[in-house]
Amino acid sequence: MAVTTYSDLKDTSVFITGGGSGIGAAFVRAFVAQGARVAFVSLDADKAERLCDDIEAQSGVRPFYRSCDISDVDHLKACVAESVQEIGPIDVLINNAARDTRHTLDEFTPEDWDQSINTNLRPHFFTAQAVAAGMREKGLGSIINVGSNSSLLGLSGYPAYVTAKAAIIGLTKALARELGPDNIRVNALIPGWVMTERQKELWVTPEALQECLDQQCLKDTISEEDCANSALFLASLASRMITGQSLVIDGGRV
Repeated sequence: MAVTTYSDLKDTSVFITGGGSGIGAAFVRAFVAQGARVAFVSLDADKAERLCDDIEAQSGVRPFYRSCDISDVDHLKACVAESVQEIGPIDVLINNAARDTRHTLDEFTPEDWDQSINTNLRPHFFTAQAVAAGMREKGLGSIINVGSNSSLLGLSGYPAYVTAKAAIIGLTKALARELGPDNIRVNALIPGWVMTERQKELWVTPEALQECLDQQCLKDTISEEDCANSALFLASLASRMITGQSLVIDGGRV
């Protein structure tokens, strides 16, 4: 649940990648709760449709959803175009979709590398490309690229993922500079270890969680809602003079 209401987000058009589960689903819920018109893409159709059903049952509003493999840039851009037809020119873009599959240096192939970059970095550039013209016409826009504090800490176990997440910070700064004259803001949202269903199923153990908490200044776990509340701020005019920045939500992990 959002802790703050941003009145300027009402009736804005928001497009979210990877919105069907985890942090992305929290983004969808949070923006719908603010009165925004929300469209999202996700690869898991079952989870996405259940999310839409749940939100509609609670609020009477159904987000616009399309199934999409974001590594297919042509299809992704087509989904953006279809979303514009449904909810209007995009005011807020959230590049959230990612895949943090574990891997090592020795086992990774060139094909694996390309797939990782094509999922974790390339879509961010081309969704921004797809919405920029509409934002320029409005003279206003907010693009939020979701990174990971794994790139700040240099965590091991998934070097291609960490590389892509580091590049997101550079892309964010470059796009902020390029789009700033059109009053389009571009920021990175950098979560720490968020306790999503996927993380709990695959990697959270009592020992690993305690190690993470020991490294955090704040001794509590990070939720999807913590990330969503920060995204609302970056989307709102409450942050109108913030661009090219990275907002880190990791409990002060060092």
